[in-house]
Amino acid sequence: MTAKHPSNSKTIVTDLVLPSETNAINTLFGGELLARMDRAASITAQRHSEQIVVTASVNHVAFNHAIPLGSIVTIEAKVSRAFNSSMEVYLDVWYTDNNFNAPIKANEAIFTFVAVDEQRKPVRIPELIPETDQEKNRFDGALRRRQLSLVLAGKIKAKDATELKALFESK
Repeated sequence: MTAKHPSNSKTIVTDLVLPSETNAINTLFGGELLARMDRAASITAQRHSEQIVVTASVNHVAFNHAIPLGSIVTIEAKVSRAFNSSMEVYLDVWYTDNNFNAPIKANEAIFTFVAVDEQRKPVRIPELIPETDQEKNRFDGALRRRQLSLVLAGKIKAKDATELKALFESK
């Protein structure tokens, strides 16, 4: 199995915010944006793993800016780290308003996917080799985020979360 780079699976989805997708103050429903992000992230995960994927978790979503009606929304998704059968996908969401000002970063999110076979059993996926500084930072942070999720889910003990302990131990 050949290792891949984040650029091999990068997905960019661009769409408009239509009236039926907005709330009472004419901004995009959060759930609508989550659905769009999930689709973009799943395409990215499928491209990386070359397998069927399922959403395992939504680890982080930050709704920093409301996205107005009529805006052009662009979602960029990249695999930030691959584990055995799971992978973390990092998403950045930008929008351009009706005045066509410079794009504004509205949101970011982190989703986790698991590659599965036709019997829905996890399957091994290629390693990920980050290239850019941002990709390397997200790659390094992914292990800490994964360990934190596993501790919170009760799947590992806090004492075994080596990456988390390293954050708090002095050298």
